[in-house]
Formats: sequence, structure tokens, C-alpha cells
Amino acid sequence: MASITTEIAHDFSPYFRVHKDGRIERFGKPQFIPTSDDPKSAVRSKDVVIFPETAVSVRLFLPTAAAPNQKLPLLIYVHGGAFCVGSASSPKFHHFVASLVADANVVAVSVDYRLAPDHPLPIAYEDSWDALKWVFSHSDGAGAEPWLNDHADFGRVFVGGESAGANIANNLAIRAGIDGLKFLGLILIHPYFGGKVCDKLYKYMCPSSSGVDDDPRLNPAVDPGLPKIACERVIFCLAEKDWLVERGREYYEALGKSGWGGEREIMETEGEGHGFHLLDPNCEKAMALMKQLVSFLTRD
Repeated sequence: MASITTEIAHDFSPYFRVHKDGRIERFGKPQFIPTSDDPKSAVRSKDVVIFPETAVSVRLFLPTAAAPNQKLPLLIYVHGGAFCVGSASSPKFHHFVASLVADANVVAVSVDYRLAPDHPLPIAYEDSWDALKWVFSHSDGAGAEPWLNDHADFGRVFVGGESAGANIANNLAIRAGIDGLKFLGLILIHPYFGGKVCDKLYKYMCPSSSGVDDDPRLNPAVDPGLPKIACERVIFCLAEKDWLVERGREYYEALGKSGWGGEREIMETEGEGHGFHLLDPNCEKAMALMKQLVSFLTRD
């Protein structure tokens, strides 16, 4: 039987193509790793649907050795994937968060937001914001999720992500500051921010965006809420050969000049590209990055 072919309207390889008839053709098959409650493993995990009407869920991680009612730092993590691929259950994101939970002895909530372009931006931002508010609904110890009630220390909350997830995490921190929520720290790993040249992929996924640096989501330096960013410290983890590295450096400098009074630090890994730590998590430089993140999460 002959395959059906139509004209291509937009080609955003290696992520997806859009046909003129509206059909979205995604490349690659989604990968999935199941949760685990094995008492012999270092970390337990489970999935929780937090909004049945949208099917938005989170993947929770808890150190197996956590004592009953032991309070631990809380990390709200947003996965990368150019806003259009990946999930909290993708092996590379699952293993990264699980490793961070084991090494830093923290509780983690990994957000599974809906993906563009099927769900155009800013839906991913709104899903992540709703997930953050769901997490904070446990701050009095009376929320719906026992792991958060029993183990999350809401005086030590961190928000972070990688690539597109870092972009979303940064937006959450600015928005939370305006709304009066407070975090201890923000983690930006290889953040996906825009520049003066139009980001055609982002503009297609977010029809309301200009795709250039007058959009605060692509250039937080122009966000009027930046001085109120809801954290005491921020770490920028950049990679020398990442095509986004210069944008990360520029935002690091802009944050220091914004009037925000917190502490910022920057780590740039020489000779490596975007997401290297996910592609080869056992290499020496990935382990150095993990060590830096553990220090950021655990120091007073």
C-alpha cells in the first residue's frame, strides 16, 4: 500500500515537521523508563497525575534511606527537549534526577508538562506553574502527596532544569518572585535563551512570541520582574561548545546588574557541548558538574 505524502509547510528537524494539511510528523520514538519502589535501590520514584483534566503529571523521587518524617531539601526539576520532546520518564532525565537525589539526599519533583507544537507555548510554562503551585500546596504538611508532606523542607526549595527546562525554571522563579513565593536556589543548566536573530522554532511553537530578544521568556534581562526573582542564589552551568553559551554568559552578567541582591555563580565546562552530561553521565566532566550541583543543593 502506497504511503500518503503531503507537502511540508515547516521542517524543524530533528524534532518534527509540519505538513500543509496540519499533520505533525515527529522524529524518533518516545522513550520511557518505569518508576521503581525497590527497597534495595538508592532512590524510590512514582508518578502522580496532578491535574486529571489536562493529564499533567509529576514524577516524584525520594531517597530510599530517608527516615520517617525526615525533612530534606526539595528540588522542582523541569526537563529539557526544546519544549517539544522528552518527558520526566525519558531515561536520560530520569537517571539524571535520580542521581542528583541520591548524591545530594534531596526530594525531587520532575514536571511532565505538555509538549509543543501540539500544545503551543506558553502551555508548557502554565503547566509548570500549576505544578509548582501544587507542590507548594504541601507547605503546611496537609497536601495530597505523603512524600511531600513527610519529607519536603519548604525552607530549602530549589527550582532548576536543563535547556528548555532551564528556560521554564527561570520563568517560574521570576513569576514566583512577583507572587511572593520564595526559593533558596535556581539551577540553570545549558539554558535555552534567545538572541537578536529570530528563533524560528520557538516562534512557531509560541505564536504570540516575536522569536527574538524583546520576548522576556527568551531574554529574561528585559523582564521587569527580574530584580524580584524568587531565590537567594543562582547557578549557571554552561558548556564551552554549546551554541547557547554566549546567551547564558550574557544573562549571568545581566542578572548581576539587575538590582537583584542574591548570590550568583557560574561553571563553564571546557570542550563540551549542549547536554553533554546527559549523553555521557559517567564521564569525568559530567561527574564534576554533578559534584558542583550537589554542593549547590547541600551547602548552608
